[in-house]
Amino acid sequence: MIELEHIKTHCDAIEEWYEFMLAFAAQGIADDRESPHGSQLRQLLAGAIDAASKLPASYSAMAASVPPASRQKYMNFLDVLKRDTANALAAMELVLVQAKISSQLVDNLNASLHVRTLLTDVFLLDEIAQVWGGIHCVPSFP
Repeated sequence: MIELEHIKTHCDAIEEWYEFMLAFAAQGIADDRESPHGSQLRQLLAGAIDAASKLPASYSAMAASVPPASRQKYMNFLDVLKRDTANALAAMELVLVQAKISSQLVDNLNASLHVRTLLTDVFLLDEIAQVWGGIHCVPSFP
């Protein structure tokens, strides 16, 4: 299913961004424009924003293909995913528009409950995927 491939791509982009952000936060950088990794930081953050904004629609398309007996459970989670994504996106977009991004700012973003909640949703999708067939971050339906 194409939707499942999209979910995997979105999850991977969010996870890659988060891992990079943890490393960036630990470096004590005052201004991303003075770091050799500053442009990569912004590219990964922009990519994660794009991926997160598309994740609910991809999940919705996938959930619509679930057998009717369990579809409502998937749709219930869609409501949660939409809220969590919107909250995390507000924080992520705010950081991206800053003239300079410091390690401290990134550390505060990483600590944001909104971002952590989105990550937990992504990890939940990843775990469900393993149950559905071992495909990393993407459920495979029988």
